[in-house]
Amino acid sequence: MKKIYFFLPNLNQGGAEKVITILANGLSRTQFKVTLVLFEKKGHFLEEMKADVEIIELKTDRIRTSIFKIISLLRKEQPDIAFMGWGEIAAFISPWILFFKKTKFIARETNVVSEHVQRKEIRFFYRFYNHFHRIIAQSDDMKKDLVENWKIQSNKITKINNPVDVKFIQSQMMVKETLFEEGWKHVVAIGNLSARKGFDLLLNVFSHLKEEKIQLHILGDGVDKESLSAQKAALNLDHVHFLGIQHNPYPYLAQADLFVLSSRYEGFPNVLLEAGVCGTYALANHCPGGIDEIIEHGVNGEMASIENAEEFAIKIKELVHSGFDQKQIQNSIQSRFSKEIIIKQYESILNEL
Repeated sequence: MKKIYFFLPNLNQGGAEKVITILANGLSRTQFKVTLVLFEKKGHFLEEMKADVEIIELKTDRIRTSIFKIISLLRKEQPDIAFMGWGEIAAFISPWILFFKKTKFIARETNVVSEHVQRKEIRFFYRFYNHFHRIIAQSDDMKKDLVENWKIQSNKITKINNPVDVKFIQSQMMVKETLFEEGWKHVVAIGNLSARKGFDLLLNVFSHLKEEKIQLHILGDGVDKESLSAQKAALNLDHVHFLGIQHNPYPYLAQADLFVLSSRYEGFPNVLLEAGVCGTYALANHCPGGIDEIIEHGVNGEMASIENAEEFAIKIKELVHSGFDQKQIQNSIQSRFSKEIIIKQYESILNEL
């Protein structure tokens, strides 16, 4: 049985945290003993973690101060596999990998690095990335970026798409109450309120829909909350609503007439998978990060450029009044990205090392 240690800052709501939760819970217990190492033992997904997953808390809130604690822990425990769940953690640990002879190191990137990583001190560490025994890229876009822009050896990169927990979402998405106002069409967007999620672009789009009976509901929180609220006020967008973080977003997705992904770039957007499981058609900005690997045009969604606000608005107006086959949308996602399929891919890689 292989000992695998997953490393994350915490288990707050986020794509990386969700994927690691699914993996930690789902990996074969006859093949792997799973330990989760957190900087801080906190976050929404803690309550979803299985009881047999050991959790070690480093008691630090910064990646830099965690590195020597991680190194000390790895020297003491000598797990078979150290799995870095965040790109920044992987970057800082990469120079130290050569000092460990028994442990195999895996990095899982969370975004297209050239788009996401801007700080010079972090970009510096990517010169050591070839020390990793395996790097997981979630999409073809991510793999291409690592090879072409960061000189990572192609044979060290394995593309594995993100998993989605279909049964869990289906158990959570049905509620008795109606969440939205009747007589309107409703569009839902979900994500961290930061520049890369493109909500400022989406507000510009909705400035072209003031005369339509279409409401936009944005779920999430983040550093751009105040600036986005100010933009909403400046554009007089009374039909746009910020709903904050919803620990169960699935009923909102299930009751929406359309899901919109407005991101400037992505890694491999879990929320696009989740919208599909809820049977909701999607309109996504055509940006880097595996969108074109998820969207089957006319089946579960389509893509357009959100930079052209007026045309994107016309597309929203068209789609909210269209009827789509919910079962077809759900099957499009489940048949390719269900956790059972993706976990087997991870188990194959972990057993190869």
